[in-house]
Amino acid sequence: MYAIDPSTWKVLEEVAAPGRPYGIAAFKGALSVVVSLGEDDDRYICRFVPGTGFDVENKVACPDFTGSHLASDGSKLYLGQQGNHRILVLDDGFGVSREIPMQTRFPGFAFDGSGASFVITADEEWENLAFARIDLQQSAPVSEPIAAVPFEARALAFDGNAWWTSDREVGEIVSFSA
Repeated sequence: MYAIDPSTWKVLEEVAAPGRPYGIAAFKGALSVVVSLGEDDDRYICRFVPGTGFDVENKVACPDFTGSHLASDGSKLYLGQQGNHRILVLDDGFGVSREIPMQTRFPGFAFDGSGASFVITADEEWENLAFARIDLQQSAPVSEPIAAVPFEARALAFDGNAWWTSDREVGEIVSFSA
């Protein structure tokens, strides 16, 4: 993982992850990171504190050992399991407090700071991607497309001003406004 100066894009720090990192979200004074461990690609959530490192000793297995995206609305942590077409709301101990069924694959989801939630959707073939609004407070939320995404986006984050994702095929970070 890299700490990057947002004004210069200079790498300030590099930290080796205990496995392959997937999702990451700031939550309760640390970063929560989905990490893949072992030959079976089992997924765990590890806390990471800058300057201290990963707390691997207290890692928690993701339900069904799967999950790839994390997001936080400031009070709750959400784990995306796109293969299972669901988002799980996690409690402070990373146990499941709620399951939110999703109608499509979703290569990323995030909150905008006001509590509103957004998602990048995709069909089963990982095509027809769209940036959409979604109300995760509903029991069976339906996404409302805002714009097509013309590349293989993975992940989604909001910095207070702009949205961020990645273009998987070319290995680039992409910023956009809604």
